[in-house]
Amino acid sequence: MYGDGRVTTGEEGSGRGRLVGRRVLLVVSGGIAAYKAAELVRRFRGEGAEVRVVATAGALRFVGAATFQALSGNRVRHDLWDEEAEAAMGHIELARWAEVVVAAPASAHLLARLAHGLADDLPTTLVLATEAPLLLVPAMNRVMWAHPATRANVALLRARGAVVLEPEEGEQACGESGPGRLPETPIVVGAVLSLLRPGSGKDALPAVLAGRRVVVTAGPTREPLDAVRYIGNRSSGRMGYAVARAARRAGAEVVLVSGPVALDSPAGVRAIRVETALEMREAALAAARGADLFVAVAAVADYRPARRETGKPAKDPKGALLALVPNPDVVAEVARLDPRPFVVGFAAETGDLEEHCRSKLERKGLDMIAGNLVGPDRGFDTEENALHVFWRGGEARLGPAPKDELARRLVALVARRLAGEEGS
Repeated sequence: MYGDGRVTTGEEGSGRGRLVGRRVLLVVSGGIAAYKAAELVRRFRGEGAEVRVVATAGALRFVGAATFQALSGNRVRHDLWDEEAEAAMGHIELARWAEVVVAAPASAHLLARLAHGLADDLPTTLVLATEAPLLLVPAMNRVMWAHPATRANVALLRARGAVVLEPEEGEQACGESGPGRLPETPIVVGAVLSLLRPGSGKDALPAVLAGRRVVVTAGPTREPLDAVRYIGNRSSGRMGYAVARAARRAGAEVVLVSGPVALDSPAGVRAIRVETALEMREAALAAARGADLFVAVAAVADYRPARRETGKPAKDPKGALLALVPNPDVVAEVARLDPRPFVVGFAAETGDLEEHCRSKLERKGLDMIAGNLVGPDRGFDTEENALHVFWRGGEARLGPAPKDELARRLVALVARRLAGEEGS
């Protein structure tokens, strides 16, 4: 089964997929993850693409040229000084032939050479000579990925328009664990689909949610005390709006249920504006029915006044007692729907983050929960955030990063979990 839920039928390469007639040039660099490039070739051909492979000398120490040639149906190129090919300027021909260039795995060495414009072998030369979109899929040791030189090279490549996928976290061939693993094949295929559709570019997000219906809640709720006053919280809605944007860029049909915020609705997203927790509950439950994914980012008020006064009562110098009643737990109600979407909750805490998140994950029946610490200068009303994401049997730390970047990483993580559950 494919990661997007389609079942293979043995007809791969028959031209019936989502890349029919498209031309994919795959650059394979040295590293143990080079063996996964063989599966990429097979999957691209299964989607109907024509694939040509260019390999570095290091890559061919891990996987032989015969393997790539058998899977792609084309001769593998690896030598800039191949007299037969270069008599007709073969590197220029390859650069012009490609509709998209995919470097997977992209080693730290390859990233460094591309970032600084070096062209001392066939892969780097043709990348400099092509005008096709460039997708870089890094894989390396976790310390190499975190090194300032690598981070600077990635930032430079992104600034020039390359799309760079974040490596996945997990155990590595060296025996260590952390970010550096090659992303799963469906993620890479989704990125290629994203780059080949209209409106793609350096801000493109892999189309890992293509065809999905996604509901996102965002912002605060306001619980009226009277005609003027209300109970509220400091949520700006920025994180929820960033998640809605990221889901839309990942190819999803997105409904955003938003409390009162001073933000414009994201492009291409259907926004439903609400004010109170009861209004958010009604809109969220209606939108969640038939959805594939529900992401509850909104900071819904836990309580509302037991009684709403009419008009604006005068201030009582003796003070006043305020009776409150609990609001419904919107995300827990969505998780109880049958059938139900994949449900991701959010938890803003001031301490004991992991304990609170794991408790809410089980108590509310969620599939995942993203927790963040809030307080002075963190969480609410800030441009950056950091998330600790939990699910049964796993966890991941995201950030600190700008909220749009954090949302992109979260959407990619959720998409992998969603695809993994369907394929299990």
